[in-house]
Amino acid sequence: MTTEIKKTNCHYCGYLCAFDATLEDGRVTKLTPDPTRYPYDASVAQRCVRWPLNLEKLYDDTTRVNYPLRRKGERGSGKWERISWDEALDEIASKLKQLVAEHGPWTVASAIGGPHAVYWPLHRFMTFIGSPNNMGIGPICWNPRIWMDTMTYGWSVECDFRPGLTQCLVLWGTNPAESDNSLFWRNIADYARSGGNLIVVDTRLSMTAARASIWLHPFPGTDTVLAYALARVIIEEDLYDHEFVEKWCYGFDEFKTAAFERTLEEASELTKVSVEDIQAAARTYATNCPAGLLSGRGVDQIGPNTAPLHRVLASLRAITGNIDVPGGTLLNERPTFLSEMELEGSARLSQESREHGLNEPDCGIQSYRGFAKADARTAKLGRHLPMRYLTSPLPVRVWNAAVTGEPYKVSAIIVDGANPLVTYADTRLVKAAFEAMDLIVDFEFVMTPTAQMSDYVLPAAAALEHPAFQAMGGVSDFCYGGPAACEPQFERREDYVILRELALRMGDAEENWPAKNLTEELARTIAPTGMSWEAFTVTGQCGNPAHYYKHEEIDPETGEPRGFATESGKVELANPFLASMGAGRTARFFPVPGVHVDRDEGDGCVTMITGARKQPYWASSYFEVPSMRRRHPKPTVGMSAATAERLGLAEGDEVLISRQDTPEVEIVQYVHLENMVDGVVSAEYGWWYPERRAGAPDYSGCFESNVNLLTRGTVPMDPEPLIGTWIYNGIPCRIRKKERE
Repeated sequence: MTTEIKKTNCHYCGYLCAFDATLEDGRVTKLTPDPTRYPYDASVAQRCVRWPLNLEKLYDDTTRVNYPLRRKGERGSGKWERISWDEALDEIASKLKQLVAEHGPWTVASAIGGPHAVYWPLHRFMTFIGSPNNMGIGPICWNPRIWMDTMTYGWSVECDFRPGLTQCLVLWGTNPAESDNSLFWRNIADYARSGGNLIVVDTRLSMTAARASIWLHPFPGTDTVLAYALARVIIEEDLYDHEFVEKWCYGFDEFKTAAFERTLEEASELTKVSVEDIQAAARTYATNCPAGLLSGRGVDQIGPNTAPLHRVLASLRAITGNIDVPGGTLLNERPTFLSEMELEGSARLSQESREHGLNEPDCGIQSYRGFAKADARTAKLGRHLPMRYLTSPLPVRVWNAAVTGEPYKVSAIIVDGANPLVTYADTRLVKAAFEAMDLIVDFEFVMTPTAQMSDYVLPAAAALEHPAFQAMGGVSDFCYGGPAACEPQFERREDYVILRELALRMGDAEENWPAKNLTEELARTIAPTGMSWEAFTVTGQCGNPAHYYKHEEIDPETGEPRGFATESGKVELANPFLASMGAGRTARFFPVPGVHVDRDEGDGCVTMITGARKQPYWASSYFEVPSMRRRHPKPTVGMSAATAERLGLAEGDEVLISRQDTPEVEIVQYVHLENMVDGVVSAEYGWWYPERRAGAPDYSGCFESNVNLLTRGTVPMDPEPLIGTWIYNGIPCRIRKKERE
């Protein structure tokens, strides 16, 4: 027997932790956390319940999709036949060419997910066929922060939290204790334990908020009001950084006027946060520098107030002088490796295709028109944002185009590692769109509800079977990852390989896909840094050391300070560019009917939030794993004891939840009492029941507890004209105890 040790990475969440794999006669038999590579601490893996799935699933011949499958019978029949890869790719290529010839290339959409999927190969494929409609959930995850930070500072930033240096840390709408479980969270926990100033903004007393020295719990969607209230205290009490504001901030007086629009008492009434807590948090943040401020998905999902909030948070960092300082906020550098935009091949997409994007012409900067204008600004410093992420169409527009044929017919979709039937807003609309499509192709490793509605399900390689590479969307000069431990098992293939072979069958030039597999392509990606792939697999990371105060560096060509890549060359607290895109020069709060106004709390009325990550699952993943289900067997809806008492509910009660405007649609969840804002409930998302019958009509029970039956996408852009983020946090609902049959 031959034994060897190979470096590799886990793929069962987005952090891609490093491991050493023991192979005996080529078969992986053991995994050991590798403390020499990211995340640099074996104790992180010891607390994680997901990584053992790497071995459990690698050789799984029961729940894994291991061979190309073609639907038999009607869509949703649950019947499949195994076919060869050549049959599958030839048939899919032929059908795609036929649909493109009939309707135009924009008739094809895509949906990308993770963590086992690689985004840019699918984006490159969409560029090749000429489709602008690479759909994703970016508008409610990542895009709002990247857009608003870039528009404010000229490029993206990241929290530069450094234990021992950072004097205050604000976590706004993020719960790394459950969503992260990485070295970052361990450092935060140690920081809080040692008496560090940790401020957490969350409607729930999450595991992270429980460690905070100050917990601010705003009513869902009122975060913009709270952020402005903090700014008011900082300005009113003269706690802001005068030198940085006077030298490097544009529009301070306009920002001050916006911050003073409400008194602290009025802000407290709207947010349900006491004046005293607002003052304490503002003073702590402003007087303990350097201070970090990190926001998360929880505030990427508050509809029209998402972009305004991120604008105010960006301004808070600036007025306290925490921009591009060690231990505060780092202004990222462009990547020295191939950028995401280069890998996507986005420049090849024709103007005609861009004009057919479903976000054109009314979706502000989340569109090809908006991206072109924004890219002209960042190009001043030779930087380009990832176009395909930041132009992804709002999913509701894709679904409506499939159902109605307006403005044109979306007739096909390629899904890679996503599960839109469960995880996208408005499940009934998604189902109707799938039913109206001519072709659905899904790259997967389990038969999700989305896969069950597909025409072809192709077996995707996952953890240990293909290399890992995380480049943060190409907005910073840092990447990490590692090699595969073994070849793909059974007949699984890397998504890059699948898309390459499909593109070549459809007539793309081989020079556009120069690498034959993902390892070769990743070697090409990091080659500009001077590092080889072999060296990268040893260190597990690539990037130059951070350096700070870049705005003060002297440009050798002009002899002037470098400044910021904005129109004014400064941090723009009042933003002329965003005003030209239909927003105000400063951000403003938009009351949402039924949520931000007083209403009758009788008849089971509550405000629902959703999307909070719960261990051990990842979105809609791992529900088929018995060990996971034993840990968390039922979907729970969290609420305070006072809310439960008002509703006549108790821990563990089975309840029915519905929207106030569509009471006929109800989902089943189970009460869990927790410390959170009264009148608000937090419903779990991602639920389906793999143990139940696959196929129509219920698709493994995805219409029973799936909270996306109660969410809606955004159709009109009014009143927020920039991104079109839909509401997951702040939905007027009713909840009632389910009567026993």
